[in-house]
Amino acid sequence: MAAKGNTSRLLVWVLLGLLVVGLAGFGVDSFGGSVRAIGRVGDRDITTRDYARALQQEIRAFEAQIGQPVPFQTAVTLGLDRVVRQNLVTIAALDNEARRIGLSVGDETVRRGLLEIQAFRGLDGSFDRESYRFVLEQNGFSETEFEDQLRAESTRTLLQSAVVGGVAAPPAHVDALYGWAAERRSFRLLRLATPSEPVGEPDDAALRAHYEADIAAYTRPEGRRITYGWLSPASLIDTVEVDEAAVRELYDRRIGEFVQPERRLVERLVFASEAEAQAAMERLAGDEGAFVAIVAERGLALSDVDMGDVTREELGAAGEAVFALAAPGVVGPLPSPLGPAIFRMNGILAAQATPFEEAREELRAELAMERARRQIAERMAEVQDLLAGGATVEDLARDLGMELGTVDWRDGDSDGIAAYTAFRTAATGLTEGGFAELVEFDDGGLAVLRLDALLPAEPLPFEDVVVRVIEDWAAAETAARLAAEAEALAGRLRAGEAAEALGPAVEAFSGMTRDGFVEGVPRAVLTTLFAMTPGEVKVQAQEAEVLVLVLDEVLPPDPADAEAEALRAAIRSQASEGIAQDLFQHFARALEGEAGIFFDDAAIAAVHTQFQ
Repeated sequence: MAAKGNTSRLLVWVLLGLLVVGLAGFGVDSFGGSVRAIGRVGDRDITTRDYARALQQEIRAFEAQIGQPVPFQTAVTLGLDRVVRQNLVTIAALDNEARRIGLSVGDETVRRGLLEIQAFRGLDGSFDRESYRFVLEQNGFSETEFEDQLRAESTRTLLQSAVVGGVAAPPAHVDALYGWAAERRSFRLLRLATPSEPVGEPDDAALRAHYEADIAAYTRPEGRRITYGWLSPASLIDTVEVDEAAVRELYDRRIGEFVQPERRLVERLVFASEAEAQAAMERLAGDEGAFVAIVAERGLALSDVDMGDVTREELGAAGEAVFALAAPGVVGPLPSPLGPAIFRMNGILAAQATPFEEAREELRAELAMERARRQIAERMAEVQDLLAGGATVEDLARDLGMELGTVDWRDGDSDGIAAYTAFRTAATGLTEGGFAELVEFDDGGLAVLRLDALLPAEPLPFEDVVVRVIEDWAAAETAARLAAEAEALAGRLRAGEAAEALGPAVEAFSGMTRDGFVEGVPRAVLTTLFAMTPGEVKVQAQEAEVLVLVLDEVLPPDPADAEAEALRAAIRSQASEGIAQDLFQHFARALEGEAGIFFDDAAIAAVHTQFQ
């Protein structure tokens, strides 16, 4: 029996690593000269080809995990290459040991393995030799080479199964873990959300003291003084000429937006036969509300029969009857492409027509804006050339008609040019004394930015934030009073007074497990409870209230819990996985140590060069 969990993942890597990456199409065949291996474990070489393909797969898998490309140097910094080499060392060590003890699998095992590979199946789902030959050829494998590789993978499976098969966690270990995971708590709590006395109004001295004590909360972050040259489509729109013919052409092309025929809001319920549709209409006579009931009886929702707003032409043969209705109502049976149907008309949308003269200015502005964007795009290369030639922001602003300005920008500011995400992103990356940087905006505009100076963090004037200070003072004063009152109650509980006599309502809970849930009780409360001893009292502050907790009893797992056996089985499986994983890791490290490991740094560097 193979190990599970992490051990199983390693086993899958061992089984399928070379196969999957071999089919990844990386296409590394040679690294020059006679270099064919990056290292060796015992008598087993780790080939450059296997290493390159495995490394490519590992990088691709990591990219898929984080959702963005990973430069090769970043992958090396993260240690992905070391992970791949260790995996290949483990594979080589297992192969070396299997060869040493004469372990292998027969041809029937290899045949079954081939039949299970999806890539080798034809259109009918069965093994197809032509597909097999084609896939191997595309990925640089001969049939003999691939089948030898598959045989080696199956042999490694056999060897690992002999090591970790049948591993089980000791019952005492499982019982201890289960007892911890399933034990329960009975407790009471008192909630304090409002102080017994209002906090009142603070005087100026109290507010200024709070402001000074928490000055970091009222301090603007470090900033950047940035000079910019900004060219936006809006700044060019008045200089763009748009002829009348172009405006008319755009109007004609989008005539459907400006001239809309009369429409109806319609629902259509289709039936299998004319008789069924007629019977439904008879039910509707005098009771149009029955339409909803009939729809429900058909197992449908109104959204399933809603056609939206439709024209007479879109309704086809039913159009004349539906459009003959002067008010909402039901007509039918009428023909439809799906069969006889009844139609419910829910509203009339009058025809709308916007003449060219009314749409002209809007369309002219749209065309002008598009042409302004195009002009800016055409200037992009010119701006890049001028920057490369040493032009300053001021030079570009003067020569290209850009808006020239300076802004003191800090994180959180989003006014003016800082409203653009691209500006804020670029601003954080500017370096003092560096070259001006070109930035493209999502509205088609562009800007060149230069960092002039770093601005230190600075406190906001008290007068500018006094409203915030008042709110923060009130919140802090409320929290402090609640905490003091809660501690006083906790002291009385510890002295033996009954919780019910203290004033606040008492909430009692029994048999709460570690993964339990109580409406309005944060997870942190349960964490605190499971660290307490019976009879202990604790105060726990939450965001809007303070709780006084009393742990009454620690209870063992509930023997009647329907999920108890499933939890015990999961713990047993997880513990067995951990033991099997450790066992296999020690076995693999022992094999590697006995066989000896050698790496060729030059060969590794040659493979890495192919990725750069």
